[in-house]
Amino acid sequence: MAGSVSRRLTLWGGLSAGVAQAQAPLPLSLATATPGGGFPAYGEAFAGAVMATDPGLSIQPRNTAGSLENVRLLAEGSVDLGLVAGETAAAALAAGQGVTLLAAMYAQPGLFGLRGDSPIRRIEELKGKPIAWGARGSGFVVLARQVMAGLGLDIERDFQPVLLDRAGDGPAMVMDGRVAALWGGGAGWPGFVTLARQGGRFLAPDEAERARIVAADPRLRPMSLPAGSYPGQDASIASVGTWSLVLARPGLPEEVGYRLAAAIHAAHAELGRRLPQASETTSANTAAAIADPALIHPGVRRFLRGLGLVA
Repeated sequence: MAGSVSRRLTLWGGLSAGVAQAQAPLPLSLATATPGGGFPAYGEAFAGAVMATDPGLSIQPRNTAGSLENVRLLAEGSVDLGLVAGETAAAALAAGQGVTLLAAMYAQPGLFGLRGDSPIRRIEELKGKPIAWGARGSGFVVLARQVMAGLGLDIERDFQPVLLDRAGDGPAMVMDGRVAALWGGGAGWPGFVTLARQGGRFLAPDEAERARIVAADPRLRPMSLPAGSYPGQDASIASVGTWSLVLARPGLPEEVGYRLAAAIHAAHAELGRRLPQASETTSANTAAAIADPALIHPGVRRFLRGLGLVA
């Protein structure tokens, strides 16, 4: 299936120049944030990389007040795309206004999942133990390095690192004792859903550790996992990190979403070249960004299905 998508993209690439000459570029507006911040930098990299890959698209970044305004502009249909951070993005997707997920920008939650009967109560107690940091090349591994570095730790030097071939293998490894903990995060992450259903519990940086991590890496910020995000999780969990998304306005045509998804997929290397954090903008991370695939834009969902990333 993935091969057929690749062949279609190759065909498309061969035809795109002629199409671009015959038709005016398709204009799309992208709401970012105030000048000088991370969102405008990402917006410029995103627009440049996508347009370099598909010259028939014309993405125009637009400075705004940030996430809350972007959600309003999207809901009104005043912009086509918007960059939205963390829990604001989750709330927008859940609001039932027709806003959908176009792409994951970069995923930065931060929690450990452990067996419910594990005696470990602090991150320090995980040192020297086998830890499943996530799937090879995933954004979770990137986040782990950042968070642990803020605590003066290294995931290879200070732990027995385990990188998974399949993210879904992690919960079983925790439950049968092959690893002491599984690293992940965000509401509804499948690995933690599985673990929680088997009586697992969560461990996050404490207040002093959160302060150290945020001070060491300004890209990270305090955030909470709301109560009820996982089975048996009755209280909110304070942690650090961000999970930012590119959202699409209600009614963005399916074919436009598919075309954008294909361009973003093909532009992965260029995105990383233009902005290192943007290397986490991958089709795999988009598929894993939220628990409910129905909240993914229909065109993007169709493209991801072609790659075998969603059902």
